[in-house]
Amino acid sequence: MKVLHIDRNHPILLEGLEKLGCTNEEDYASSKESIASKIHQYEGIVIRSRFKIDAAFLDKATRLKFIARVGAGLESIDLDYAAKKGVQLIAAPEGNRDAVGEHAVALLLALFNKIKQADMQIRSGKWLREANRGVQLSGKTVGLIGYGNMGKAFAKRLRGFDVEVLCYDLKEGVGDENCRQTSLTEIQEKATVLSLHTPFNEASHKMINSDFISGFHHPFYLLNTARGSAVVTADLVAALESGKIVGAGLDVLEYENGSFENFFENESLPKAFEYLIHSDKVLLSPHVAGWTDASKIKLAQTCVDKIAAHFFAV
Repeated sequence: MKVLHIDRNHPILLEGLEKLGCTNEEDYASSKESIASKIHQYEGIVIRSRFKIDAAFLDKATRLKFIARVGAGLESIDLDYAAKKGVQLIAAPEGNRDAVGEHAVALLLALFNKIKQADMQIRSGKWLREANRGVQLSGKTVGLIGYGNMGKAFAKRLRGFDVEVLCYDLKEGVGDENCRQTSLTEIQEKATVLSLHTPFNEASHKMINSDFISGFHHPFYLLNTARGSAVVTADLVAALESGKIVGAGLDVLEYENGSFENFFENESLPKAFEYLIHSDKVLLSPHVAGWTDASKIKLAQTCVDKIAAHFFAV
């Protein structure tokens, strides 16, 4: 099986496929058009998020048996058309879920304890203890939207705290010992922390908007380690200004491009983003919640294991 790799990943992915008998070829620089012109030569393609794999691309991939994405989501692929073509889709959410869960906890605790604000003040010669009195997580109700791999990993890490954890998911029966599944209405009634763990889809797109935010009974903290498109940034900023949202920890942003790279491509930034980067109420990270040394290895190995299970099982 001949496999094309268009994004760099951990070497164990190449090594693992080679042990399965695959022939690996790497092309990390050519344009999408150039890749499309030769994709008919390959049975497999391994991607992260370099470009979208659309119907036109798939029409040229006449021998393609699988697309393996070294990551959790598959939104960069025309899923319906790939299925129609009989192409096996492989993702690896198991590979970085633990990293995402830990990052979400880090954002939450840093917000509650004003770590960013206190650090910056001390660096500028200010020693302000009362202004940096923190908030305890104990006794809070944490609401999760989306309870798949990432949501479950976050809820598991909250077990060490005295909190009530609620989740909403389109699938029924996903609750477990770490989290009680409920309705969005109950989450809006009870939660003082909301954490997003949704994939990119029609239901999650711009879900966190002014109408949704106004439905919360209490001021709350917002965490987003999922997809930036789930949050209307202008509405988030309005809620931060009014105090309805107390603080926000954002690993992803509405303004990211599809590859999740090169965010600062334009000189003029949206007004709402200007607010985010100057606010003490906001913590930002560059889409790295699942981006650890350990997850890089595990993502690659998960892809190898799934390809082996689908195509090389004895």
